[in-house]
Parts: sequence; structure tokens; C-alpha cells
Amino acid sequence: MSDFPREFIDKLKSVTGKRPATIINHILQHGYITSEEIKDVYGYNHPPRAIRDVREQGIPVETFRVKDKQDRNIAAYRFGDPSGLDDSLSKVRGRTALAKALRDALIEKYGSRCFIYQQEVEVSLLQIDHRVPYEIAGEVSKEIDAYMLLSPSANRAKSWACEHCPNWSMKDSSFCVQCFWCHPENYTHIAGKEERRIVLTFTGDEINDYNQLISQVGEEDAERTIKSLIHERLNAD
Repeated sequence: MSDFPREFIDKLKSVTGKRPATIINHILQHGYITSEEIKDVYGYNHPPRAIRDVREQGIPVETFRVKDKQDRNIAAYRFGDPSGLDDSLSKVRGRTALAKALRDALIEKYGSRCFIYQQEVEVSLLQIDHRVPYEIAGEVSKEIDAYMLLSPSANRAKSWACEHCPNWSMKDSSFCVQCFWCHPENYTHIAGKEERRIVLTFTGDEINDYNQLISQVGEEDAERTIKSLIHERLNAD
């Protein structure tokens, strides 16, 4: 702890949120924390989100790789250069700053639905996320359309896709803007891959169609079957 400037230590100690404080205290004691420890020791099943909580306090955190017990490469996290401390971030970008007013504005404009899956979601479950990840572009806008509402599962899926995208290291915001995970309504790629996606939701009587499809072809072949039917319909004489 003595290796860090007093200002940096004071900032670390000032964090009171349970999840970021847990990560901070572990790094202070052990020098770093692994994704495995975040999940297995502390029960946070989405390590990148836990680390983002720390970064959203303006605390620099860098990612590196270590070996786990099975000799596999896994992510690990440690504090970055203390000079990168930005105390203003926690004031303008922390969870409390983003939370209710911004969520209410998004719901008023778009409805209580997940931007990715286009499904109605209980308000209390909707999560606010930057369209372009903060790790890529920083805090570039206070406009509500710089953010999106996501269901918990969509938020996890987006985080995983972004963190495994080649742009995670290139950090080109214009690349993100063209991505499905940023603008699912208008995109040219999905995390750098030449792909397109349709999210299908079956409701009401349509559920019978879904059940019949699964009973006939199975879940693993359902997507292939739907694609085949679309292809046959579009290419029919």
C-alpha cells in the first residue's frame, strides 16, 4: 500500500460500494485479483462488470493474464498508473449519477424494453449501459442516446462480445458505432464479424409453433431449420 501516493490510497478507501470495495481491498492485500477469484471467492459471476465498477470510480485498473489451477490463461486485474486517477469520473459517471433520471428518460422515449432483445422488461431489472463501451470511448456524451437499456442477460452477452472483439484493444469508437451491440437497429457487423442477427420471440399462440419446431428438430437444429425455411421462401419461384 505504501507504494501508492497518499491521494491514490485515500481515493481507494473512499469507495463504499460493496462490489468495487471488495475488489479494491483484495488488490490492496494481494497485488491483483483474478477472474476466478472474483467468481469463486466473492460470488460475482461477471468479473468484467465487477472491474468496471472500480473503473467507474475513476480508479485505473489494468488487465493481464495469469495461469489458473488447470494451467489455463485467465484474466487478472491490478491497479494501473496512479497518475491516471480521475476523481471526476465518479461524480459524473457513477452508478448513482446514471441511475434513475437517465433510466426514466430512456423508458419515456423507448418504453420499458431491452434494446437488444426488443422485449418488455420489468423496470427494476433494466440496466443502463453505454452504447459504445466506456473502455473504448470514455465519457463522450451526456445525451441519453449515448446509452441503452438492457436486460441482465443482454448486458452480460454484450459485455462478453465487446471484451472478445478485436476493437477492445484498437479502441476505435467509429468501429463500435457500426456494431450490432451498439446500434442493433442499424449495424454492419457483430463484434467485428460479418454477421447479421434476428432476435425471434414467440408469444401467445406462436408458442405452439415454437414447441412443435423444437419437438420435430430439437433446439440445436432449430436455428438451421428456420434459416433453411427463410432461404426456401425467398428463392421460391
